[in-house]
Amino acid sequence: MSVRVIIGAQWGDEGKGKIVDLLSDQADYVIRYQGGANAGHTLNFDGQTHILHLIPSGIFHSNTTCVIGNGVVIDPLTLLDEIALVKKSDVDIEGRLLISETAHVILPYHKSLDKVGEHALGGQKIGTTGRGIGPAYVHKIARVGVRMMDLLDPDLLRKKMEVNLSEINTKLAAYNAEPLELEDMYQQMLDAAEKLRPFICNTTYRMHKALSAGREILMEGAQGALLDIDHGTYPYVTSSSPTAGGACIGSGLPPTAIDNVMGITKAYCTRVGNGPFPTELNDETGDKIRDAGREFGSTTGRPRRCGWIDLVALKYAVQINGMNELVVTKLDVLDGFETLKACTSYKINGEETTEFPLGLKDLDSIEPVYAEHKGWKESTRDAESYEELPQQTKDFLDAISKYLDVDISIVSTGPGRTETLVLSDL
Repeated sequence: MSVRVIIGAQWGDEGKGKIVDLLSDQADYVIRYQGGANAGHTLNFDGQTHILHLIPSGIFHSNTTCVIGNGVVIDPLTLLDEIALVKKSDVDIEGRLLISETAHVILPYHKSLDKVGEHALGGQKIGTTGRGIGPAYVHKIARVGVRMMDLLDPDLLRKKMEVNLSEINTKLAAYNAEPLELEDMYQQMLDAAEKLRPFICNTTYRMHKALSAGREILMEGAQGALLDIDHGTYPYVTSSSPTAGGACIGSGLPPTAIDNVMGITKAYCTRVGNGPFPTELNDETGDKIRDAGREFGSTTGRPRRCGWIDLVALKYAVQINGMNELVVTKLDVLDGFETLKACTSYKINGEETTEFPLGLKDLDSIEPVYAEHKGWKESTRDAESYEELPQQTKDFLDAISKYLDVDISIVSTGPGRTETLVLSDL
């Protein structure tokens, strides 16, 4: 039995979906433990592209049971659309998709609050996707949220929605937004509940049974460590904890059950939305990385901000997650660069440091200090083993591993399942 947590080590979009899909072939269970449908995991295999938002990436392996844990906030309508798309790929999900009865629900009024609240921030926008994630977590913490089990109790559901909607319409009026009506929204949820009923259960109980039976379990986060609500670049963060601690909270599994924490990083760095980004490249090099990496959000289509790999930020992510495995993705995007850079320290107010600051004032004043590396001209996508990679590529990877003091387990050289080099016994 082993339990492995898959963590995004940057600001999300590191390619976690592909790695979870790869490792799911040997897993009995894959648990998604936080976030909502603002996440997007892109999978490429058999000549097709599949984009998942809530269902764990392991759904395309017939031997794997996928779990949406209690830490996720679920939009029932979006989830039903996703289930329908998966079924169109001739995937049998009956008995293979479990939804926590205590996961919280995103309702249409959460989306309305999200959009008007973001608009009101003006130039201080967080950069949310407007999908109601934050307001749903607010209701969860305020103890007025609707849980998946509540969808199965029509009287309780109506009561909760009525109370919440009364307060929400007052807030919407303050934003000069139209009030929302209960009935259509309520009926939508009742209809969705009947379709989702077969999947809703006590997933914590099921996962502890799996632990006792010695099953192989993968835990899949959304977003990345630097977007963690507590440990990220606040307030430009997500509303949950993508870090390893969040894996336990969002699944019900204890910290002592975790054997490995695998961090996923690109060979460079990207960020979607607003917020600090010390190594961002607002020049032709940044454009080149974006175009080569097709860096556009799988959920929103927004162009991602691009820059050199930030080893100071990565070291921080390694520390707060206890990462003992590292995956480097999108290595092929750097094919053809004459020179590569990796940020090894920061200058803040003239003083050099390797400490990752958590205050916006310091983050905004960072001057990155770079180490330069020779690039390579060959295509890394043709390599069938680590040994076949260009020497400059191996030197670059070795420098990353040594700085972080973590062994690299997997290198991804393209979007396809087969474009993957496994460096250690997983």
